[in-house]
Amino acid sequence: MPIYALTMLAAGIGIPLLAALNAALGVRIGSPAAAAMVLFCVALLAATAATLITGPRALVNVPLAPRHLLLGGLFVAFYVLSITYIAPHFGVGNAVFFVLLGQLISAALIDHFGLFGARVSPLNLTRATGIAVMAFGVWITQRA
Repeated sequence: MPIYALTMLAAGIGIPLLAALNAALGVRIGSPAAAAMVLFCVALLAATAATLITGPRALVNVPLAPRHLLLGGLFVAFYVLSITYIAPHFGVGNAVFFVLLGQLISAALIDHFGLFGARVSPLNLTRATGIAVMAFGVWITQRA
């Protein structure tokens, strides 16, 4: 389990870095959409390398997967396009704080209802309080 936690910690560290780097690229080249496209090309190369290393045979199962599971690509595209455009105007910290708040709410609902095969973890008072504290933290950062 510690490797899972450390991996997700690294992923969390990467989200603001991605936002800052891609926002700066978008400003530098004059197009947030083009910056997002470049990011996805680099990501495609990295994912292709990882797939080739870990087992390209899994790709034959993609046509068997329910179509709604492919919508994740639209969500990641929306995230990257929105953070690339908004971060230079709103600030990376502000943008990521709201992303975090959205992630907490969405994750709590997914876990509560066991959506998409997730392990069921009911939304209790402790978890709801944590989300409320996070929302309050976002509100405080916006007032500063």
